[in-house]
Amino acid sequence: MGQETMGKREREKKKRQKKQQKLEKKLERKENNNKGDSLDNMMAYIDENGNLSDTPPDPKEMKEREIAAEDIQLGAAPQQPGDSTKKGIVKFYSEEKGYGFILDKFTKESYFVHASELNEPINEQDTVTFEPSRGPKGKIATKVTKLF
Repeated sequence: MGQETMGKREREKKKRQKKQQKLEKKLERKENNNKGDSLDNMMAYIDENGNLSDTPPDPKEMKEREIAAEDIQLGAAPQQPGDSTKKGIVKFYSEEKGYGFILDKFTKESYFVHASELNEPINEQDTVTFEPSRGPKGKIATKVTKLF
């Protein structure tokens, strides 16, 4: 019986210690709380060059610029034909199955290629040019031409 009460006392003592530690942590968090900062301390501003700053811009120093209506571009820039041609290396190609994969030389992205998109027969390790496109399952290469 004596051991049970000793164990009970120890458990109660540990329980009180944990409660005290929890209370101390709570008070410490309350002291270091930054939620009460003013709005000005949390604001960030962007200057005319696009750089972040902690000081608001001065309206007296701001320069007004005239922008011509024809200089404003709506939507994405139109692509010029031939701009999208990429170079790559054939990493895998199976004539039996009629498909393979091309690895872009610069971005190292892999493109699926089907035999119907070939201008001439290709083999593994051939250097080719192709136009990247998007298929139902991912990136595909179209208009594939072998470089010599």
